[in-house]
Amino acid sequence: QAIENQLKICGYKNNVDVVALYLARQGLRSIPSLSQFRRLRYLWINNNKIQDLTFLIKNYYLTELYLNNNELTDISGALKHLCSLQTLFLHNNELKKLGKTVKELKGMISLQTLNLFQNPLAYDPDYRLYVIYFLPSVQLLDRKLVTQRERESALHLYNPKRAWVTQSVAFGKRVNTSLGTTVGSSRCTQPARRPIMPSGHEFGNNTNKVPFEDPEDAVLVRAMTRSLMEFSSVDWNKVATCQERRLKNKAEEPLEKLTVQFR
Repeated sequence: QAIENQLKICGYKNNVDVVALYLARQGLRSIPSLSQFRRLRYLWINNNKIQDLTFLIKNYYLTELYLNNNELTDISGALKHLCSLQTLFLHNNELKKLGKTVKELKGMISLQTLNLFQNPLAYDPDYRLYVIYFLPSVQLLDRKLVTQRERESALHLYNPKRAWVTQSVAFGKRVNTSLGTTVGSSRCTQPARRPIMPSGHEFGNNTNKVPFEDPEDAVLVRAMTRSLMEFSSVDWNKVATCQERRLKNKAEEPLEKLTVQFR
């Protein structure tokens, strides 16, 4: 009945024309399937008593979804198909498992605005950094902009090896950090592991490639050995043009080339 009332209010005549549906504050405990609204993009179901989201199984075009202030305890298998979603409000529910919830949202590559506060999972001490690291597309989390410093802290916390490579192999600078030390936040629980190079292994030797115990070690060692960069420049004011060469109006001078190498 609530759906029919909204269709009349908005003047929709065909289901295919429905792009927005407002069902907030209706006291709803459940909602029938909305699969008939194939082009639905904006959906408000906030401030109800919803506990199940199976009615969204066919709404692939959704870009904004408001599910805040309901009684949701688990969203597994209900939202991962919504790849076009850009805004998702889930605050003030009963979501408890942070890893399980974030895993459901990983496929949303367009997700930019996300609210998860006032859920039990938000009390995890590393909650914000966890969400920032595993959902990199999110720009606004819990009404607060995600900063570059937070992204760096999340990288140090959940992927210290990649953080070390990013910091030590940099364009235009060399960071003197030993392989045995951990770079970044003191909250990193796992020290950076020194890559183990098998004896006899040489890059460029196509006939003798001994595999590494950990494939990531090969990437790390190769990055460190191939990080040398070289730039060359020439003073073109001292180079004669084609016309000057033909007329011989300008004396030929030896080219002065400046070459700079750095890691």
